[in-house]
Amino acid sequence: MLFRTKSTMVSEADALPGRTDQTMTVPATHHVNGRPLQAPWPDGMETAVFGLGCFWGAEKVFWEMPGVYTTAVGYAGGYTPNPTYEEVCSGRTGHAEVVLVVFDPAVVSYEQLLATFWEDHDPTQGMRQGNDAGTQYRSAIYLTDESHREVAERTRDRFATALRTSGYGDITTDIEPLGELYYAEPYHQQYLAKNPGGYCPIHATGVRCQ
Repeated sequence: MLFRTKSTMVSEADALPGRTDQTMTVPATHHVNGRPLQAPWPDGMETAVFGLGCFWGAEKVFWEMPGVYTTAVGYAGGYTPNPTYEEVCSGRTGHAEVVLVVFDPAVVSYEQLLATFWEDHDPTQGMRQGNDAGTQYRSAIYLTDESHREVAERTRDRFATALRTSGYGDITTDIEPLGELYYAEPYHQQYLAKNPGGYCPIHATGVRCQ
C-alpha cells in the first residue's frame, strides 16, 4: 500500500501546503568548484534541469562534465511551495528530485547534456529508479527554454529506438516547462563530495545515445 501511494502522483488538491514565507538556505558556493549555486550567472551561461532518480549521484555526473559551470540539487514539477526533503519523499508534494546544471554552450551543448542524462539512468521505469521507488524518482526534463524542447524530444525518440532494440520498454520521461525550482537542503548539495562513501547508485542501462 505504501509503495502504491508513493508511486502515484498526488493531485494539487491533496498536496501538502508547504510554506510561502520561508525559503531554503542555499550555500554561497559549490563544495567542489567554489562557484555560486544561485543566479546571476556569468554572461553566456545557459541552464538545464534534469530528474534522473536520486539527485546525489546525478549531480556528481554533471559537475564532472567539462563545460559545466556549476550544479545544485532541488525539487521541481510539484505543487508544494518550499518543500522539505521529508515532504518530497512522502510522495505528497508532487516534486521530483532534480539537478540544476549551469553550462557554457560554447564548451558543452545541451544535446551533449541530454546524452549524459539518457545514458546515466533508466528512463523506462516510471516512478522509480531501481530500489528507489516513489514519484520523486521519476525521469524528467524540465525545460528552462522552450527552444530546448525540439532537441529533448528528438534525443528521446532516438534513444527510445536504441532501448527497444536492447529489450527495454517505453520511455516514461516527462518533458515539460520548468515551473518553480526549489533548492534542496544544504546537506544535499554536492552530497557525494562531502560523503564519498554515500550510497546513490546510477541506474544506467548500458545503452548508448548516439
